[in-house]
Amino acid sequence: MPPSAILVRDLKKTYDAKPPVEAVRGLDLEVQRGECFGLLGPNGAGKTTTVEILEGILTATSGTVEIFGKTWVSDEKALRESIGVSLQETKFADKLTVLETIRLFGSFYARGRPAAEVLAEVGLEEKAAALVSNLSGGQHQRLAVAVALVGDPELLFLDEPTTGLDPQSRRQLWDIIRSLRERGRTIVLTTHYMDEAERLCDRVAVVDHGKVIALGSPQELIRSLGGDHVVEFALRGVDKARDLAPFRALPSVRGARPEGEAIQLTVTEPHVTIPALLDHVRASGAELSQLSTRQASLEDVFVSLTGRHLRDA
Repeated sequence: MPPSAILVRDLKKTYDAKPPVEAVRGLDLEVQRGECFGLLGPNGAGKTTTVEILEGILTATSGTVEIFGKTWVSDEKALRESIGVSLQETKFADKLTVLETIRLFGSFYARGRPAAEVLAEVGLEEKAAALVSNLSGGQHQRLAVAVALVGDPELLFLDEPTTGLDPQSRRQLWDIIRSLRERGRTIVLTTHYMDEAERLCDRVAVVDHGKVIALGSPQELIRSLGGDHVVEFALRGVDKARDLAPFRALPSVRGARPEGEAIQLTVTEPHVTIPALLDHVRASGAELSQLSTRQASLEDVFVSLTGRHLRDA
């Protein structure tokens, strides 16, 4: 059986400071070949440090990291040939054209792909002769992905690839990622967009305080909430510091938490919970100012695990 794409055991990284900063605290991780693996975590959780160690940019304080059974200590050159990296922000030479930029980065690899082929893959054929300085934000981000692909990597790291892009550009990059996965490439994706992770990733790891605190497919993590639906409501003229216990006791409710001025209930059967909720509100003399229901999502999982939204963290 071939080795996993990525195998991490008891990874630790401590930065020298007073006091020392433990960015990663015994993290374990395994990414299978051919899967799109999402890495989620708030700022300061150790996610970026972990990814930079996997990419060979940082050295771990302790623990082991294997990429396709190889290590950065003994197989750095071979690993550089087998991975591609697309950073959240990439600076290119403004006076080079798009085609020249891809050819330049392709020259760094022993077996690079034809630049024109990569251009077509990311939908930049019409911009081949355009200067990098004249690209839009979405086109610039697609160029960053093209540069990561030109070495024909087995493993691709995409760090926040759609941050700041318009909806159309986001969808174009999603299509590129799906195409890569269909071709058997392994992808490690970091993102602040829960819908992106939910749609693209086979499995997701949530990292907080330097450790993996949840791991599984998006569907498995959502099921871990105990309910597939969220009922959100707000009450008019009621103290924000209200007791949630009566709402947790409603039928079909598996969890309750405050969400700004509102309350969110995780439920299994909203058609059972909502009538009971309305009865309780009427009996208490309160008044509803808001009521909605929706499917549970990865965002709900993240808030349940960390107590905060990823986009705000």
